[in-house]
Amino acid sequence: MVSIDSIRTPILADLEAFDEFVRDHFSSDGRLMSEMIAHVLSSRGKGVRPMIVMLSSILTSSANNRQWVEGERNCTMRTYLAAMMVEMLHTVSLIHDDVIDNSDQRRGKPSVNALWQSRNAVVLGDYLLARTMSLGMESAQYDLVSHIIGSVATLCEGEVLQSQHATDMDTSRQDYLDIIYKKTASLISISASAGAVSVMSPREDVQRMRRFGEALGMAFQIQDDILDYSRSAQTGKPSNNDLREGKITLPLIEVLEQCSSAEREQLLSKLRQCKTDESAVDYIQNVVESTGGLALAARSMRKYVDRATSILAEYDDSPYRAALVNLCAYVTERDR
Repeated sequence: MVSIDSIRTPILADLEAFDEFVRDHFSSDGRLMSEMIAHVLSSRGKGVRPMIVMLSSILTSSANNRQWVEGERNCTMRTYLAAMMVEMLHTVSLIHDDVIDNSDQRRGKPSVNALWQSRNAVVLGDYLLARTMSLGMESAQYDLVSHIIGSVATLCEGEVLQSQHATDMDTSRQDYLDIIYKKTASLISISASAGAVSVMSPREDVQRMRRFGEALGMAFQIQDDILDYSRSAQTGKPSNNDLREGKITLPLIEVLEQCSSAEREQLLSKLRQCKTDESAVDYIQNVVESTGGLALAARSMRKYVDRATSILAEYDDSPYRAALVNLCAYVTERDR
């Protein structure tokens, strides 16, 4: 199995410099704000989006032709800024998601809203977003800000769209694909293309990396939704959380598309009970497992991974391309 550490290897020095870059730019004089920022920065997760920004920047620049040297940095300060912007946008979206979903945990740790109440969590998210955009504008990196800022509206649209369909319980396959593009794939797509923008790569590379990131992002979210049905997944959140929130994701959609009208209505009736009835959660879990919903969703996920790796094949072999190919494999194999 591909490890996240092996993917980080070609950019390890850059990731260390990036962490310092982020710490240097996020601080506050207020005690409470400082505590919340420290909590968020200490639980940022694997840093997949910054890795994509950095690997994309090197892959599409002349640095890709250089021999990799352990301990040597290859990324520019513009690339660190781009990586920080997408990482903090992602962080803000998670903070707001936890408020909306009333989640007490994030990556196995208490969520911001659980520790400091929802109103402070919302303010923290707003602060991080404002601070991130200010840093881009203050450093006059207007092209990066312009390239990345549109994803904020897309993320918000995805959240509202998901909430609407969860309430109505009418999520179709196309609805689902629209939601996961807006909520997940759009920012991963921007991460990949922003890496190319940060090193002034040609428009063709920017567009190619955008398509790569979109395909990878779609696969990433489908795997997340598959893992939500797994009782053994180490996601830091309870299994079947989506069912308890009334969300219809691809594993269940695969089942709903195969069953009769009566069976569909029975499943939707059970879904309406999932908020308060654990037996309804177990019922849908068992149906999705036994009728192949997880396997069919995994097949769709692998198609997106294949699309992403075929785009990478257009670049010459290098440690940076290999790292991105390994990231595609990691998406299919991960259990968290």
